[in-house]
Amino acid sequence: MTGITILDGGTGRELKRIGAPFRQPEWSALALIEAPEYVTRVHERYVDAGADVITTNTYAIVPFHIGEERHARDGARLARLAGQLARDVADRAGRSVVVAGSLPPVCGSYRADLFDAAAARPLVELLVTALRDHVDHWQGETLSAIEEARLLREVIGQDGKPLWLSFTLSDDGTYDDVPRLRSGETVAEAMIAARELGASAVLFNCSQPEVMADAVSVAVAASRGGAVPFAVGVYANAFPPMRKDATANETVTEIRADLDPPGYLNFAQTWVARGATIIGGCCGIGPEHIAVLRASL
Repeated sequence: MTGITILDGGTGRELKRIGAPFRQPEWSALALIEAPEYVTRVHERYVDAGADVITTNTYAIVPFHIGEERHARDGARLARLAGQLARDVADRAGRSVVVAGSLPPVCGSYRADLFDAAAARPLVELLVTALRDHVDHWQGETLSAIEEARLLREVIGQDGKPLWLSFTLSDDGTYDDVPRLRSGETVAEAMIAARELGASAVLFNCSQPEVMADAVSVAVAASRGGAVPFAVGVYANAFPPMRKDATANETVTEIRADLDPPGYLNFAQTWVARGATIIGGCCGIGPEHIAVLRASL
């Protein structure tokens, strides 16, 4: 990979901002259910801002968000729709735009303690089957523990599509010796696993910008030390620190005022200086941020 690849930003907050149907617990899935044209508009806004990669709106297509009954009835259809909407926007972009298939932490965001491989497997299988015809690469997102990444590889298999693994980092000050996942596992341990799993990119997302740079340095060193290097990237959120017992999307989390586009760019420039080649945004980072990243990086 040469140069900087620009990702899109957060989907849920952008849907809310442009007036899409939006409430808890459905979160970003509600627009897909009730008014999918808003999902298309969000993808288009990120493409117009300069994103090279847009991400399927499948993060909330899990029972936690849409309920067990609706998931059993409509989950596969909604995931296919999310893939098709992203594919359609990418195909008519007029330039090369990649579609990332979002594979979320299906047992709960930020909570490694809630992960159950047996319960998670059929949920991941549903997403992979529904998205496979529409995406260019797989993107495991907000992974709190290495075992979540291992399950993704097991379910995906070797289908020829690149696997990007994105881990969420402890950002509440609990671990201050070395960069760690929310599980307590070190980033160095996660890099060993990512290499074993054949990841072509390793990223860090949905954590505060302040904790990303050290993780990037560890990942870049691991990449350069291996026979096959992987790309390293960041897409941070604009949230305050998340508690260890946080319930994802229990409330609409406050967005930090200091992370306007210039403020976020300052962090992004540090990540690039440390060796990151993939930069975007997560929750609370919108098209205006992506436009500044595109213009500056």
